[in-house]
Amino acid sequence: MRARCDEVRLRSLPHEGMVRDALASVPAGAGSVIVVVATDAPLLPGQCKALSRRVPLGLARTGTSGSHFSGDLFLTFSTGNEGGLGSDYPQPGTERLDTLTYVPWAFVDRFFDAVVQAVEEAVLNALFVNDEMSGRDGHRMPALPVDQVLGLVRAGRRP
Repeated sequence: MRARCDEVRLRSLPHEGMVRDALASVPAGAGSVIVVVATDAPLLPGQCKALSRRVPLGLARTGTSGSHFSGDLFLTFSTGNEGGLGSDYPQPGTERLDTLTYVPWAFVDRFFDAVVQAVEEAVLNALFVNDEMSGRDGHRMPALPVDQVLGLVRAGRRP
């Protein structure tokens, strides 16, 4: 679908034939995924980075393995220490120390699990809660046939 959006946006360029040919040669899997993980848990920057590294596990649980051509972006932030990592200018003659509260590393595993599950759920929601769409020049994207997919899932389960 990404290539179709780009094609529509780029049709007005002077070399529209070249652009259309270039987009036609885009390999499968060249789409991108952007995931933003936000939490109010008081996490340190390194812990947020560790959570971002768990995003691909949630994507993999939905069946994607990524691609050489995909440009994925994962961003994690915490609002748990508002102002705690501030960089305001000190007043002359004053010194002070700030205190941060954070989740100890020994308890971060539950957040890793939460990220994996949340990403998986977000992908499934994006697939199943879609309507059929029609675009320019009759381009049509049918909605996922939920009943058929659920039937296949049920058929694949072992008793």
